[in-house]
Amino acid sequence: MAGGRLTAEDRRRIAEGLAAGLAYAEIARRLGRSRSTVTREIARNGGPHGYRAARAQHATNWRARRRKRTPRAGIPHTTDNRDVGTAREFEEQFVAIMIETGMAPMTARVFAALFLSEAGSLTATELARQLHVSPATISHATKWLEQRQMVTREREARRVRYFVDVDVWYRTWVASARAMAIWADTTRHGAGMFGTDTPTGDRLRTTSQFFELLGHDMSQAAEHWRQALSMQRRR
Repeated sequence: MAGGRLTAEDRRRIAEGLAAGLAYAEIARRLGRSRSTVTREIARNGGPHGYRAARAQHATNWRARRRKRTPRAGIPHTTDNRDVGTAREFEEQFVAIMIETGMAPMTARVFAALFLSEAGSLTATELARQLHVSPATISHATKWLEQRQMVTREREARRVRYFVDVDVWYRTWVASARAMAIWADTTRHGAGMFGTDTPTGDRLRTTSQFFELLGHDMSQAAEHWRQALSMQRRR
């Protein structure tokens, strides 16, 4: 049934589609499902390279049993089950988008748990308990996020607490702009080494020009947002 839950047969066909190199949209079309449904299914069950039909079916059954036993931490709780279900659905969509745009599945889940939590912060222990993974897994994921300034950490006695705030996208964007500048400098240097009259040097020069322009535009966009946000906060 196109509008119902995915079946074991659906999951087998998704796995076959991935093995055949089909795009998510094509898999969805063949199943008669929405692309977002297929994207979330793959994202929450190992990603495009780790998806296995039997494992995905087992995990889905396990999640269903767990939801009946206890509500998930970090998601807004209300007496209206539709609100809780909507929040969970949005979390899965949030995670799926991040995975589809290049973030590792567990890193995406850690970031989503932090970003969608009421306070915008959770301890390492709370994250491990909520996501049912080891503290080492949380440490690995948060290290990646910290390097890109998407989360910050503070030590509370013997605990580590992670934070995400409203400025996270601004900081991440600025960090990306700095990365563009580094690429521009590196490829410009390479163009000089190889000579711009050679095919390699010409490629490096064009690459340097691209990153320089992109970095400049990104920096301007970040500054524009900073000024706009500052004006909003003064109102």
